[in-house]
Amino acid sequence: MASPKLMNSNKNTKPNNSILIVIDITNHCCHSKNEMKKWGLTYSKIRKMVPELKKFIAQYKKLTSQPVIYVNCVKWDKTCVAPNIRKLYEDPSCDYYTKDKTKFSEQFYKIKPEKNDIVITKNSYDAFTNPDLDKLLKTKKIKHIIITGVLGDGCVNATIQNGFSLGYNFFILKDLIETMDNKDRQQLLKLLKKYTWPLLYGRTITSKQFIKLTQTLSADFN
Repeated sequence: MASPKLMNSNKNTKPNNSILIVIDITNHCCHSKNEMKKWGLTYSKIRKMVPELKKFIAQYKKLTSQPVIYVNCVKWDKTCVAPNIRKLYEDPSCDYYTKDKTKFSEQFYKIKPEKNDIVITKNSYDAFTNPDLDKLLKTKKIKHIIITGVLGDGCVNATIQNGFSLGYNFFILKDLIETMDNKDRQQLLKLLKKYTWPLLYGRTITSKQFIKLTQTLSADFN
């Protein structure tokens, strides 16, 4: 893992060419009403993380003029998700369609985009499956993505991998990325944070380390 000292020497990283992306902090992935306890799919660790993410977003907004990009999903049922997900879910063991007939599941959970923020809606795991995201980042000349959200071993990981393939560099805020309480998924996320992400995809650091780095860069470029 790169140290904060090493990152401070990266002169290509500037507050105005970086942007924060928040993945899937919605009721579908966070709220206790959307848990599936019979399958062991519960979100207590996610709910514990969300207030810290909310605090970080407020800190981040004080350090940059960039908006925050909030990524959410279409209604997760047969009528809306990508065709290959519908094909996958023909296997009953993979079926994870929402049973919610209202719009509750798609609403953000305890966070709220502000007037100048941007919402990108996806119909698959990876946020870049919505081409508007890549177009937006290129228009804004973004080179570095700060990524947070859920599920770390699912949609966050998919977004990191595709975003890196598209040429973006990443700051992966490991304390603001969570997954379900399931023991196996928690172990997988730990391995992603410890090995896969820092070795292959980007600087995997804490939100406090990132704030310290950004404060230094802001001073350098003001």
